[in-house]
Amino acid sequence: MASTATNKQPLLVDHVFHNVVDLSDSLVNTISFTGANTATLMVNGIGTDGLIIEDIYSIATGATPVTINLYFSRSQDYLRPTEGIFIGQFQTGSTAGERTEFDGMPKILAPMPHTSQSGQEQQFRALYVPRGLAVWAGIEAASSPTYPPILGMQGGFY
Repeated sequence: MASTATNKQPLLVDHVFHNVVDLSDSLVNTISFTGANTATLMVNGIGTDGLIIEDIYSIATGATPVTINLYFSRSQDYLRPTEGIFIGQFQTGSTAGERTEFDGMPKILAPMPHTSQSGQEQQFRALYVPRGLAVWAGIEAASSPTYPPILGMQGGFY
């Protein structure tokens, strides 16, 4: 990828990550949670130049769908209600072993090598996490489900 006329370089990933966790004890009560929660820190971008997440997925471990909420925060020790910013949610599958993806990520500027057959333009999607932010996740429930999902995120740090 070439630099621009002002000699700005593209964002290049220094090292990749792939984090997978069991969300059995990761709970938030609503989208705009209040009080205590047990959300899980998925990716810590605090103290880095930022990161990009290419894929966020869940693997169901039971037959009941579960809602997973995702948040940005400036904290790395606890997801505080005053600091947590809701960035999206998605449902897990309804069959054990079923993989579902978070499709609410924004479009990115990287060019797509082809267009779709339907004539609609396609664009890659990814979640850019700016410097100083962390990504947290939690199941939207009051108590831990019988079969909590597995959540994974893959991407790279700048």
